[in-house]
Amino acid sequence: MITSSDIFAISSQKQFEKIALKVFRYQYENNKVYQEFCNFLKTDPHKVKSLQQIPFLPIQFFKSHQVVSNINPIQETFTSSGTTGMITSKHLVTDVNLYEESYRKGFSEFYGNIEDYVVLALLPSYLEREGSSLIYMVKDLIELSTHPESGFYLHNHDELIAKLIALDEAGQNVILIGVTFALLDLIEQHKFQLKHTIIMETGGMKGKRKEMIREELHEQLCQGFGVSAIHSEYGMTELLSQAYSLGNGVFECPSWIQILVRDTEDALTYIQDGKTGGINVIDLANINSCSFIATQDLGKKNPNNSFEVLGRFDNSDIRGCNLMVL
Repeated sequence: MITSSDIFAISSQKQFEKIALKVFRYQYENNKVYQEFCNFLKTDPHKVKSLQQIPFLPIQFFKSHQVVSNINPIQETFTSSGTTGMITSKHLVTDVNLYEESYRKGFSEFYGNIEDYVVLALLPSYLEREGSSLIYMVKDLIELSTHPESGFYLHNHDELIAKLIALDEAGQNVILIGVTFALLDLIEQHKFQLKHTIIMETGGMKGKRKEMIREELHEQLCQGFGVSAIHSEYGMTELLSQAYSLGNGVFECPSWIQILVRDTEDALTYIQDGKTGGINVIDLANINSCSFIATQDLGKKNPNNSFEVLGRFDNSDIRGCNLMVL
C-alpha cells in the first residue's frame, strides 16, 4: 500500500515514476470508473512501464461519475463553480487529511512558514457558494497564520484597502489571495504602492469581466498594486495539490506533482517541451480518487519541468480520450 509519507517524501524523478506506476496499478484495480476508461482504451496495466503509457482520465468524468479509489466514507465533497444550470464537477474526498498535508507542504515549499504572513483573502465568488476546495484551503491557511489580522473579505473593499495600507506601512509580510475580477475591482477603487505584500491571483473572471491575456492582466495588477510581479496558484476542484507561479506566469510543482503536455489532435500522444498542447496532471496526493487527469487547459512545459497555462480548450477542440465522455 502507498502511504502519504511515500508520496510527500519523493526526491527524484526515478522515485516519482516508481510511485506513480504503483498508484496507477492501485487505481486501476480499485477505481471502477478509471478501470472502465483504461479498458475502453484497451490498456493492459501489466504493460504500462512509463508515465507516458498511463491513461489520463478526462476531467469531465468528475461531472458525470463518482471517481473514487476506495470504499471509505466520504469526508468532504468539493464542487466546481459554474453558472446556473451548468453541471458541476464533484470531487469525493475520503481522506481530507491528505488534502491538508498536500497544500500545507506545497505552500511551505514555495513560501516558507505560514506564520510569517498575514493572509488576506478576496474570494467573493467562491465564498458565496458551498463546497469550494479553495475556500477550505485558504480558511486553513488563515487559521495557521495565527495572526489576528488574517481573514476573508467579501465586498468590504474600503476596510481591505485600509488594512493593506496599514500592514504594508508597518512592514508586515502579507499575502493577498484573490480571484482575478475582485483584484481588478479593488485597484479601480485605490492605487497602491505595496512593498511587503504578495498578490496571488487564483484566476477567473467568473463572467464578471471580459477575459484578458495574462500579460495584460498582470501588467494592470502590477501597476494597480505597485508590485513588481503577480503570483498565481494553479489548482482545481478535481485535484488535491497546487502549483505556484512566483511571477511571469511560470508555474512550478511540488515534488509529488508533474505535468505532461498532450497533442491537441491526438490525446494519446505527447509533444516536446516548448510546444503548446493539452495539460495532463499527475497528482500523486490524489490517490483516493484519480491521480492522472487530462485537463481542459492548454499550456506548454519547459525543459526544467516548469509550465505555463496559455488558455482553455473549447468544445470543438476536444479529441481522443474525451470521446468516451461525449
